Amino acid sequence: MAQQLNSGSIEALKQGETLLVEARKVANGKIQVEFAELLNTGARAKNALSVLNKSDDRFSGGKPRRAWVTAEAGDVGELFGIDLGDTGAWYEADRRGKAMEILDLNILNPVDFDGERFRIVCEETLTPSEYHAQDPERYAKKKGRDGDLILHNGCYVFSYTHVHVTDEPTDDMHTWLKSDVSSSTSIGGIKANVTTSKVAAAELDEAFM
Repeated sequence: MAQQLNSGSIEALKQGETLLVEARKVANGKIQVEFAELLNTGARAKNALSVLNKSDDRFSGGKPRRAWVTAEAGDVGELFGIDLGDTGAWYEADRRGKAMEILDLNILNPVDFDGERFRIVCEETLTPSEYHAQDPERYAKKKGRDGDLILHNGCYVFSYTHVHVTDEPTDDMHTWLKSDVSSSTSIGGIKANVTTSKVAAAELDEAFM
């Protein structure tokens, strides 16, 4: 089933739409495909800081969430009708400070062989992955890119994304944790729950380890 390359873009993405952004080569002959989706985070109160700093990327709350899936190049190529072999349109680019081979896709609302959509589902949890548990303050949820840590019942919050294949509405599939009311700029002696979980490990971090 051929699906249309360059049929969408991050800039034009609307809530409920999913974009298959790109493929990148990773270890063991695998590739990693990147999805993006502008999620409905539910009926949350507007934050004056984000409203009055909407042109500052650090305070933007309306950016698409990303998710990465490690896959076989042949299987992805067959599904989307694209050349992901060595003759494909790969180029070198920087990703998180590392030079990688990238192939642009930008396929809007990609589907599987049965016509069901790929959707991003977010899970907020107090339990970090083993990798994130090594440095929880670095990876815990923050108010903006470099802002204060966000807590839930005095604990760090970790946010993970997963890719589901479904035509069902996904709004109720997300797990959102209510933030503590405190606006303190320092967490002081508050301890986070750093119990590790292999199940919660993020594929993205494993690929870059």
